[in-house]
Amino acid sequence: MPVELKKGMNILFQGDSITDCGRREPAYRPMGNGYVSIIYKWLIARYPCLGLSINNRGISGNRTRDLLARWEEDCVQMKPDLLSLMIGINNTWRRYDSNDPTPVDVFEKEYDALLAMAREASNPTIVICEPFLLAHPPGIEVWRDDLDPKIQVIRELARKYDAIYVPYDGIFAAASISVPPSYWAEDGVHPTDAGHALIAQVWMEYVLGEVP
Repeated sequence: MPVELKKGMNILFQGDSITDCGRREPAYRPMGNGYVSIIYKWLIARYPCLGLSINNRGISGNRTRDLLARWEEDCVQMKPDLLSLMIGINNTWRRYDSNDPTPVDVFEKEYDALLAMAREASNPTIVICEPFLLAHPPGIEVWRDDLDPKIQVIRELARKYDAIYVPYDGIFAAASISVPPSYWAEDGVHPTDAGHALIAQVWMEYVLGEVP
């Protein structure tokens, strides 16, 4: 069922660079220059009388362990009514660029702890945004060995917490049939403008049942 927005609702976006998207740079404060900004602008235009509180707390480079380190301040104390979480791709990336892998069982424990703490604090509606990897540049497909098991973990956690699940990995794979994957993310991970717009559009469809 779509989320019913209510007056004064507190909406929190959490994640890594895809969510952050320069939100601390003067030109892009406070929402960044990505999908969160698109959703924010659409919501305040569509629902001007609701006085929604919308916050972006994504931080570039974060993994699940980094979110746990700041979760009390950047989620629990904020008591969101709706928590949108996109995290996991850096847990995979660090295996390949820094030889610093996150075992699947550790990833599950950390991700589960994030959701449990949020649920206990304010019982928010939870939106889990699936991490994604596009098939570009050539050779990046080997990352699938690490990412795919983590996606399976996230899907199981979505069931456990009765979360709204947004399947971005599959959505981008489908979107890459008609145009090259680089159209959506030039490095396979960080979205282009079109990629961010697609993320925002799909988020609003899955979460709110609305398409701008």
